[in-house]
Amino acid sequence: MLLKLHKQPALRMVIGTAIAFFLLVLIFTLHRHFTFYSSYDQGIFNQVFWNGIHGRFFQSSLSSQLSTNVVHNGEVPEVFYHRLGQHFTPALLLWLPLYALFPSPATLTVLQVTLVTAAGLVLYVLARQHLEPGISALITISFYGANAVLGPTLANFHDICQIPLFTFGLLLAMEKRWWWLFWVLAVLILAVREDSGVSLFSIGFYMILSKRYPRAGLAVCTLSFAYMIVLTNLIMPLFSEDISQRFMMERFGQYADGEEASTLEIIWGMVSNPWRLIVELFSPFFGTIKYLLGQWLPLAFVPAISPASWMVAGFPLLKLLLGKGQSVLAINIRYAMTIVPGLFYGAILWWAGQSDFRIWIRDFKWGRKAQTSERGEAEVADNYPKSVSPSFRRFWIVCLCLSIFFTLTSNPNRTFYFLIPDSIQPLVYVPATRQWEHVSQVRPLLAQIPPDASVATTTHLVPHLSGRREIIRFPSLQLRNDAGEVVNVDYIIADLWQAQQYQVAFNEERGLLQQSVPTIDRLSGSGEYGIIDFKDGVILMQKGVASNEQAIARWQAFRQQISPT
Repeated sequence: MLLKLHKQPALRMVIGTAIAFFLLVLIFTLHRHFTFYSSYDQGIFNQVFWNGIHGRFFQSSLSSQLSTNVVHNGEVPEVFYHRLGQHFTPALLLWLPLYALFPSPATLTVLQVTLVTAAGLVLYVLARQHLEPGISALITISFYGANAVLGPTLANFHDICQIPLFTFGLLLAMEKRWWWLFWVLAVLILAVREDSGVSLFSIGFYMILSKRYPRAGLAVCTLSFAYMIVLTNLIMPLFSEDISQRFMMERFGQYADGEEASTLEIIWGMVSNPWRLIVELFSPFFGTIKYLLGQWLPLAFVPAISPASWMVAGFPLLKLLLGKGQSVLAINIRYAMTIVPGLFYGAILWWAGQSDFRIWIRDFKWGRKAQTSERGEAEVADNYPKSVSPSFRRFWIVCLCLSIFFTLTSNPNRTFYFLIPDSIQPLVYVPATRQWEHVSQVRPLLAQIPPDASVATTTHLVPHLSGRREIIRFPSLQLRNDAGEVVNVDYIIADLWQAQQYQVAFNEERGLLQQSVPTIDRLSGSGEYGIIDFKDGVILMQKGVASNEQAIARWQAFRQQISPT
């Protein structure tokens, strides 16, 4: 094996890059988590997995807190709420045995980095079906350096991290004509999320339009479209009304007439109003151009001129461009990762097309026909483009370096908070030493909360307490338990120190302080909850107990510090 690697420098480069990507990204994401910068979504997925290994599949009180019944109707979060009404994600069951062995939110971080790393290795094998090792290695390294890959991986765990691996595997199975594996992966892609059928539909569209596998492509398009329509209109509403009353309206409400809409009604709204469709497609204009340039940059803009990239990535990209909200065009957020497989596969085919063009020129010049199919694999290998021109290679490397630079300087998901200020004017910067000192103060407070107690906590402490049945985000205090009773939580723990650091520049943290302080004063003043501990801006309260005098004194001193806010 070592001798084989020694003779293949391109493969060595790919494996070395994959190892470096895995180790560096894992270190940064675990550091982010253990210093209390992972947030609500990490907690949601951890609670979903925790409930899963206890036989309560896809239930989550944290997801319930985001449901339309709570957000719009003012109801109380429920511990038995099924998240499948928000996002239909059965593919997560694949990783449940792993979580059962290591039940921790950190396990999900390791899983995410592993899946993305593996996707890059499959991409290299896919590229080798068409290209020589050097270009295949460059494409793979570009994957590991893409902003749309790095940004979403340096984040909370999310279900879309499965998409690159499953999609590259499916495309490789198509190239190899391993149709049994192709259809297994097609089903897995559909199982990732309710909208992942859009990515599969785009692949079927390419298979038809390229005339490579039109029958299989038609079957893929039919399967994916029918699955999405049946799922979002018949199956998901069985769990909750979130898909029509919240998620469709938040993302595509501009195409609807009422206060709720099904996927069919949204599609009809798009088709029946083409002018609105065109306006949404290019709005905001400069934001759209910036987003596309960011997606193309690591591949030296080749996907912009590759017809296959537009076909395979076209429908996932269209879904983002037609939506509304700040997150749809945010390249550091998980949705950007759905575009990546199509862009990279299109780049592979573009480079392969350059090879075909050179072969055609050679054959035309010498007046003979190419006979690749009859001469077998050796002839095909000889027709690979031998290398990228030195000038274009330099341009490509510059583009890749810029992609990595822009990713790092954007401080995706505050992963590099200890290196890069979150705000310059006004300055918001937390050194790693100060944050770890804060961590050492918070850990003993978390340890005082029994593992089976119900708790309300602030966003960045949610993941660390989410391995339990009853948890909600503070300042909410009530939930409906398994007995169907509405109860107040047993414990409250709120990290106000972190909010204090960021409130000078960020409205979310300022709002948290403005909501939390009066709530704490009311609860402690009424005797409903007692302040049992307070350290470094973190308050711990317990229902029905008397307050600790020293903890009250520390809380009052801190309260004076933040009173101007």
